[in-house]
Amino acid sequence: MITLKFGGTSVSNAQNIKLVLDIVQKKSKEDKLAVVVSAFSGVTDMLLEASKKAAQKDKSYREIISQIEKKHKDAIEELIPLSEQNELLSVINNSILELKTLLDGCFLLGELSPRTADAVASFGELLSSQIIALALKQKVNTAFKDSRELIKTNSDFGKANVNFPETNSLINNYFKTNNNQVVLLPGFIASDEYGNTTTLGRGGSDYTASIIANATHSSALEIWTDVNGMFTANPKLVKQAIAIENISYQEAMELSHFGAKVLYPPTIQPVLNSNIPIWIKNTFEPESFGTFISNENQATNNPIKGITHIDKIALLTLEGSGMIGVAGSSKRLFETLSQKNINVIFITQASSEHSICIGILNADADKAKTSIDKTFELEIAQNKIDPCIVEKDLCIVALVGENMKNHQGISGKMFSTLGKNNVNIRAIAQGASERNISVVINEKDVKKALNTLHERFFEDNTKQLNLFVMGIGNVGEKFIEQIAQQKKFLKENLKINVRVIALANSKKMIFNEDGIDLKNWKQEVENGEKSSIQEFINKVKELNLRNSIFVDITANYDVANVYAQFLKMSVGVVTCNKIACSSEYENYKNLKELSRKYNAPFLFETNVGAGLPIIDTLKNLIASGDKVTKIDAVLSGSLNFIFNNFSDTYNFHDVVKQAGVEGYTEPDPKIDLSGVDVARKILILIRESGYQMEMENIENNCFLPDECMQTTTNEDFFKSLTKHENHFNNLLKEAKEKESRIKFVAQFDNGKAAVGLQFIPKESPFYNLEGKDNIVQFFTERYIDQPLIIKGAGAGAAVTASGIFADVIRIGNV
Repeated sequence: MITLKFGGTSVSNAQNIKLVLDIVQKKSKEDKLAVVVSAFSGVTDMLLEASKKAAQKDKSYREIISQIEKKHKDAIEELIPLSEQNELLSVINNSILELKTLLDGCFLLGELSPRTADAVASFGELLSSQIIALALKQKVNTAFKDSRELIKTNSDFGKANVNFPETNSLINNYFKTNNNQVVLLPGFIASDEYGNTTTLGRGGSDYTASIIANATHSSALEIWTDVNGMFTANPKLVKQAIAIENISYQEAMELSHFGAKVLYPPTIQPVLNSNIPIWIKNTFEPESFGTFISNENQATNNPIKGITHIDKIALLTLEGSGMIGVAGSSKRLFETLSQKNINVIFITQASSEHSICIGILNADADKAKTSIDKTFELEIAQNKIDPCIVEKDLCIVALVGENMKNHQGISGKMFSTLGKNNVNIRAIAQGASERNISVVINEKDVKKALNTLHERFFEDNTKQLNLFVMGIGNVGEKFIEQIAQQKKFLKENLKINVRVIALANSKKMIFNEDGIDLKNWKQEVENGEKSSIQEFINKVKELNLRNSIFVDITANYDVANVYAQFLKMSVGVVTCNKIACSSEYENYKNLKELSRKYNAPFLFETNVGAGLPIIDTLKNLIASGDKVTKIDAVLSGSLNFIFNNFSDTYNFHDVVKQAGVEGYTEPDPKIDLSGVDVARKILILIRESGYQMEMENIENNCFLPDECMQTTTNEDFFKSLTKHENHFNNLLKEAKEKESRIKFVAQFDNGKAAVGLQFIPKESPFYNLEGKDNIVQFFTERYIDQPLIIKGAGAGAAVTASGIFADVIRIGNV
């Protein structure tokens, strides 16, 4: 014999019930069956709402009754042949009339007793089971049996305790004399010794099936639901969650207790002692394997079977010197909670006995605090114990696995993984069995925590990076192209899954928590919402995704000024915007400190040399103990391009224009030509070398005439270049006379820094610097006579984008 249970979604409508009938018919050909069914999906909630409204003297409960009646009669019309409907309709009508009478009584009295509440709630299963039983009779020899006649409980209405000796005897006697191939029973409901209807608690239909399976010594208990078994995490919160094929009873109990909704926690106990396996199967995909729960612990490489959570938790802390060495403090605390019928979900106590911490439901927190403070009022008055501290809106997250005890470092991996994503752990608990490691965290962090832990323990160490990109011009567009091109390669070879969650420019912004389609992003941005830096930040904070990275591909002051806000949220920052790192030294220092404090990467390789590994090389020098003594560099690819192409036949104005078209200059070309951009770059290198310096300490020998510098628009700037053409031609003439080439050089030596035009002789390594190339020479205590030289393309959208991309990959590889 096999016991089957079908949940509310499996019997939510006639179409789904037909799938149930097919499954039962097929299985009945091989075994005798006991089939337990829940109420139609949503009906129990409707009944509870109707009883609540009736007790509040709200006449709308009658509308709910009408909706319930219609829902069931619609199912009858579709499932039962017309010739068979009359008798069933009579039963349904009588049940609805009885329900109306009960609720009318609640309305008149203005109250709802626990006994009446159970009676009302029972109608969901009573109605559904009788309809399904008759529908099943059309296909297979079926008997209907009211569970209230078999399952006996005490009179604790709402969640009654089963009298197992009497219940097992009644079930055994019934099934011994039953000759039908299928017996269909309503779940959830039972009766006390006086014949009053009781219920087994929400989710009690699973429990009903388990009781039946145990009493009949079924070969298996099958729980049919709307998912493919128990999952490694809640698939609604963790999209990468996968079904668990095999799991032990103990692991299943842990997962179900900690919020795995597929299985009602008490379900396992009746079948556990009888060693009856449980199958969790999907009504809508009956061929899927599902989850097999048994006494056998399948050996796997992964000691973790699942990650689960309970939300809406409050943490109560009782502490004080008056608890140290005093016997009975814990006993008094738990007795107080027990007397108020408050369930304790989580317990942890310091070994000093100075404090004890418990987790309960948010809804019970205020009642618990009042009761605890009353119990310990004498000690509180004597300042021996502090008043109970309550923290609400928390969540318990638990790792579950039978084999965790055989693996070292699981706790450390859990805590470090959460810490890296700025998930603060408020309390920790682990039993001696090491089957469960639980932590209490802020409820707002639960999705991030679950995804982060799932990524760490189940996804082959694939790290998901969530990018929030601001700036989608030339460089930004190339950056997005490169991500789209390399996405598959990164996932397969580096185990990095890069998703672009947000894109923004100065006018529009778009967000997609599941990742933006990089094929149609331009059109999506055009149709996006109005761009706002603060709203952008708020949205990043609201989404609270793991491994979040803000990517700044702008040259905007306002954007550079919000890095601190991102770092404080443990959101990494990758930027090609030089403004932040070349701002006041205290701001630069603060950003670096925030990066360390909140474990949020702050990378800006492209601040100097676009895609060249200049800053990374410098960091490695310093980290290895070397000291930079002197820097000589050509750091402006745009200026190098301009002076390499400036000639007698190609005037200065036109070359600068062309540099802008090629994407080598900043949006405001004056920033490049004035030397400010180069000054910023050398300043960043000086600071990264370990020296403290401000922008005003750098001597800027600007080659532009004052009139050019005084312009306020690009149009006026280019006009001034034409006006002062002779000035630039004279520079070119002087270079030719000296058989030199013009380069804009940045230098740092002996604590002093300067930038400016120089006439470079042929013997200099700077002389043959072509196109938009950069070159940096680091003289250090190790590189004394021959400097460490880094040379290559230092401007252009593609190379700058690749440098930004490289920083993103660096974060992924950490």
